[in-house]
Amino acid sequence: MSGATDPSPAPVHESPSANDRFGHLIERRDGVDFPFYNGVPAALSVRQWVLVWASVAVGFAALILIPQPNNFVALIPRILFVAIPLGVLARVTREHWKALFRRVSGRDVLTMIGFALLNLAVSAGLALIVQSLFDVASNEAVDDAGKASALDTVAFYVGTGIQLVGEEVFTMIPFLAVMYFLFAKAKLSRKTAIVVAWLLSAVWFGAAHLQTYDWNFAQAFIVIGGARLVLTLAYIRTKNLWVSTGAHIINDWTLFTQAIVLNAALFAL
Repeated sequence: MSGATDPSPAPVHESPSANDRFGHLIERRDGVDFPFYNGVPAALSVRQWVLVWASVAVGFAALILIPQPNNFVALIPRILFVAIPLGVLARVTREHWKALFRRVSGRDVLTMIGFALLNLAVSAGLALIVQSLFDVASNEAVDDAGKASALDTVAFYVGTGIQLVGEEVFTMIPFLAVMYFLFAKAKLSRKTAIVVAWLLSAVWFGAAHLQTYDWNFAQAFIVIGGARLVLTLAYIRTKNLWVSTGAHIINDWTLFTQAIVLNAALFAL
């Protein structure tokens, strides 16, 4: 069946030249490139890109609209948040959806840790700046971490781990879509497409957190958007969604664990 569910025949594209790649501090010298934006390993039409991006929004709607009375029930919308866009991407690109993910090496694990530490530092700095200038809202997920049963806390960690995979998919599919429109359609350079996609996907990610932070634009776009820029760099460097996901999980679980320990200490007083 042709149309929205069949990838277009992949055109032949040369690998980006050294001049169209960022230096070794940003992109590894391993010859690996981003998938899909240039027709490799599968070419998506404009209609298919719109469909895939729309599926990201549908997955997000499932996450925020399905009631979550506890962390066990919350597993359902969190799984849908991941499964809906990846399912649509798999339908459009067949087995090539796996190009988002690569095998994780020891070097990749170190990269996860490094970007997580960098992100914690950047987020803390941005949070201090925003707190000094604006009123801020708390994150209920962090505030309530560990306040229920031990099993609920385990479900919380499992569920947030799944959700953070979804947050990377939620960011990187639009990132690649913007790259496609700028590189393949607008005929901009690969470097320009990366920079614009990097910035716009951070705005997209920050906007998704507006409700979480009580529609506080400064928190959503400066703190969360700034943190997103760091995490996306992990993907830009490795072209591996597992690496940016790993950095994201280390970052968020560190914050959650701090909250759980603090809540437990306060309860013991």
